[in-house]
Order: sequence, then structure tokens, then C-alpha cells
Amino acid sequence: MLVLSRKKNESIMVGDSVVITIVEIRGDRVRLGIEAPPEVPVHRREVYEALRRAVSDSAESETSSSG
Repeated sequence: MLVLSRKKNESIMVGDSVVITIVEIRGDRVRLGIEAPPEVPVHRREVYEALRRAVSDSAESETSSSG
């Protein structure tokens, strides 16, 4: 894992097309702004994991119902 220090309004580049900017720092919370092309999905981790589970569950139910 790469660990970086950034201040408000500073950014991090991920590849050539994703920019992560520190928008606000309030106490122990940091707000991030993320600019990415439309073909790059950006989700909070818990949302991403829920989407993956839903896709996996859907594929399993299709497999079991076709047999």
C-alpha cells in the first residue's frame, strides 16, 4: 500500500486519467473529490462489495435454476 500525505486542495494522480483531490479535512474525516472517465467505475468499498455479491448471487441462482 502506498501511503501519501496531502493537504487540502492537493491531488493524487492514479494512472493518466484519475485525479483524487483532498476537498476538506474536518477532525478525523477527509472528503475526497474523484475525477475519472465515465468508463472507470468509482464506488465506496462497501458499495463495490455489495455489487459484487449481488452479481455473484445472481450468477449462482441462474446456474442452479438452469440445471
